[in-house]
Amino acid sequence: MDIGKSIGLKYGLPTRNAFGEALRELGGENPNLVVLDGDVGNSTRTQYFGKEYPDRFFNVGIAESNLVGVASGLAGSGKDVLAASFAVFLMCNAYDQIRMSVAFPRANVKLVGSHSGISIGEDGPSQMAIEDIALATSLPNFTVIVPADEPSARAATRALFSFEGPAFMRTGRPKVPIVYEDGVDLKVGKANRLREGRDATIIGCGLMVAAALEAADSLSQKGIEVRVLDWY
Repeated sequence: MDIGKSIGLKYGLPTRNAFGEALRELGGENPNLVVLDGDVGNSTRTQYFGKEYPDRFFNVGIAESNLVGVASGLAGSGKDVLAASFAVFLMCNAYDQIRMSVAFPRANVKLVGSHSGISIGEDGPSQMAIEDIALATSLPNFTVIVPADEPSARAATRALFSFEGPAFMRTGRPKVPIVYEDGVDLKVGKANRLREGRDATIIGCGLMVAAALEAADSLSQKGIEVRVLDWY
């Protein structure tokens, strides 16, 4: 993947790895936090949490609807709950369960979908989530967050627990360009302006933020100044 290299962006960890590390840190800070996974913790990186806090980590197996149901039940008992799987399995397989058991009752469940988009390449189309953002944003009461890089994925993981209610965060498999080399101020419900421009605005999220910065640089060379917003 060459996104961002033409403008000198360095590559950092995959957002899934940054999420896993931040989740492990949160586990030490919050004894009420429990994490569930659908038997792909080695890929979603929830295994980082599971190895540190095995008594608060539950692998429900390859059963995404059950994963969501258990998460909802734990939230109903007062736990801070995060449930993860591949984005395509979580959103496509368990959509009705999410709708009925998490969205409508406003359960305090944070869902994280890994291996999103088409950037997973060799895993093939059955593993690619191309509908997950559309499905998540159509759910009532849901907050949806799509971090662009390693620093923003760490910040977004913490931001998930800054509010009560359901949320979905999208993470990816490949290493991604770092667009927040000096750190990120990530506030839920807001966007970050990464570049000023008088002629047009490009709005992106996730991996496409680096692509937007690259496009803005190319347009600038043609005399077109474009503002870039990270609408995470």
